[in-house]
Amino acid sequence: MKLKKNIATSESGLVFNPGNGDSFSVNEIGAEIINLMKEERSQSEIIETISSKYETEKNQVEKDLEDFITMLVSYNLLEK
Repeated sequence: MKLKKNIATSESGLVFNPGNGDSFSVNEIGAEIINLMKEERSQSEIIETISSKYETEKNQVEKDLEDFITMLVSYNLLEK
């Protein structure tokens, strides 16, 4: 699970793929996850960070992260 190197992001949650010109917007937590991915944090580190910061059950964060990763894959934002 690694974000493509050429993906540009903004603090406001805008995600831009210069490879195909697509842009997307994500919410605050989505932007935080993308930033953690850019720091090459593992999936378990991301789950721990998000669940601690937002006082959420790890199981729920894990499910939501899997859904988010599926979305990133469908938009061709992750390396294979």
